[in-house]
Amino acid sequence: MYRYEGRVIHESHDDDGILEVVESDGVRSLHFGSFPRQSSMLLAEPDKLYLNYVRAMTSWLLFKPTLDDEALIIGLGGGSLTKHLLHHFPDCRLKVVEYRESVVKIARSHFGLPLDPRLKVIIDDGAKYVRQRTESQSEQYSLMFVDAFDHEGMAPSISNHAFFDACKMLLKKDGMLVINLWGGAGNPLFKQVALWLGRTFDWRILFLPVPDRGNIIGLAFNEEAPIHSMKDLRTRAIILEQIYQIEFISYLKEIAKHNASVLSNSIQK
Repeated sequence: MYRYEGRVIHESHDDDGILEVVESDGVRSLHFGSFPRQSSMLLAEPDKLYLNYVRAMTSWLLFKPTLDDEALIIGLGGGSLTKHLLHHFPDCRLKVVEYRESVVKIARSHFGLPLDPRLKVIIDDGAKYVRQRTESQSEQYSLMFVDAFDHEGMAPSISNHAFFDACKMLLKKDGMLVINLWGGAGNPLFKQVALWLGRTFDWRILFLPVPDRGNIIGLAFNEEAPIHSMKDLRTRAIILEQIYQIEFISYLKEIAKHNASVLSNSIQK
């Protein structure tokens, strides 16, 4: 059976709809009953980040040297970002909150999500999980990643100001939030989320448009996150690009280009 310009190798249903795994030209992708890919993996190099927007979510490395403690990930998909963190940061500890148990099963069976003592996967609504732990897990995480979409767009439960306030409370004082936003800068929901992020994080926010995609990666910095000089960031981008073979130099140029009104809140000239 062929669908979405590829061969369907798995199809299943749960209470939230259809899940399909499709292969085309050496790439395996997860779909939720529609053409947009929720996750993709290069079969010949399964640890390499394939989708441009997931690669862009690594832009946090420009601002933090490493991850040697805890991170919280809202939304698993095929587990590309989770696998990347486990592979490159041996001292990290990850909690991933995924709403659909079926997605976790497919991430393990078809996308190589490992059973790793550093990884804990929790089946729950991500927004509810975050809001319920603002006291018990206050200031616990150095990094939070939010990539929570269904077949229609951003999950409704994270589309409110209270969610981002709760995220800030779970972050360490020098922590960062990294979020995948879908639909482009002209999307009304993007504008609303940008406003919520700005108010929550005192406008210490930056946005990275993903080339040739509708995605925009948002970066939000808690109050004690250091302010870096552009000179140091350029040097760091060169080093990171050599290490990870990810386009950090381009990311930094795009960040500088698209954040004129808020750039000085997080980056010195």
